[in-house]
Amino acid sequence: MKPDKKERLNDEDSGPVRLMLAYLCTATLDKEATLTTKVEVLNRFGLSNLDIATVCASTVQSIKNVRSSLRKSKEGNKSAG
Repeated sequence: MKPDKKERLNDEDSGPVRLMLAYLCTATLDKEATLTTKVEVLNRFGLSNLDIATVCASTVQSIKNVRSSLRKSKEGNKSAG
């Protein structure tokens, strides 16, 4: 269950802790893990594009592109199945 936007905005105190946990989750992935794999994992935390970009040492636009791609592939899987 993803937190809604109000919960994310009101949860500012736990921001650094969530970022640290997100970083640790990606650190346990293979060194060759793709950005797509990292974003798939970090989406579960309800982080913003900026937070995910920070954890992955990437740009916000790259994260937006990956998230869009993941949504499209997920929608494609629903219609195929």
